[in-house]
Amino acid sequence: QVELVESGGGLVQAGGSLRLSCAASGRTFTSYSMGWFRQAPGKEREFVAAITSSGGSTSSDSVKGRFAISRDNAKNTVYLQMNSLKFEDTAVYYCAANPSRFSKSSDPTYYYHWGQGTQVTVSS
Repeated sequence: QVELVESGGGLVQAGGSLRLSCAASGRTFTSYSMGWFRQAPGKEREFVAAITSSGGSTSSDSVKGRFAISRDNAKNTVYLQMNSLKFEDTAVYYCAANPSRFSKSSDPTYYYHWGQGTQVTVSS
């Protein structure tokens, strides 16, 4: 079992930056690949980025070049650095754990554990 707790959300002006963190409990963090998803009001949950246990990563076209996912296995933490934020990035951001450690899947059904989410609001 993995428990995930996100932090770092908040209100930021367009063009600004935020870094989200997701702390995982347990001693099996390196057994999981990790992902970030987001959900805006009235919209479906959307894939943002994923990272394997060894650090290989991918991101969606909508954030490519602006967002970067990383992880620190010693700290059981995954990060999402968000730069050049846009109004349309406003959403609740969730981190999630996928028990397939080599996966970079964008499909939320492959992720078994989810955090409670953190709100990111970008003002235009």
